[in-house]
Amino acid sequence: MTMLPGYLSSGAALAGVTWRRSSHSTAANNCVETAWWEAGRLAVRDSKDRQGPALLFTAGAWTDFVRALSADELHRV
Repeated sequence: MTMLPGYLSSGAALAGVTWRRSSHSTAANNCVETAWWEAGRLAVRDSKDRQGPALLFTAGAWTDFVRALSADELHRV
């Protein structure tokens, strides 16, 4: 997996981006949302805390993460 390029402590820096939520999420609002941001980075936030922090991934790192989840390659430590 490629390195995580960043973290934003406040969602204020992401004002104006278009957030997307999985079509598999429920109305319980217990999911993450993603949005493309500067320099091709993907921002990921908790849907319950829209003004809170966001993790920033490169497209490759996010693809690797989703692929590992799908293949059940992530294990608890």
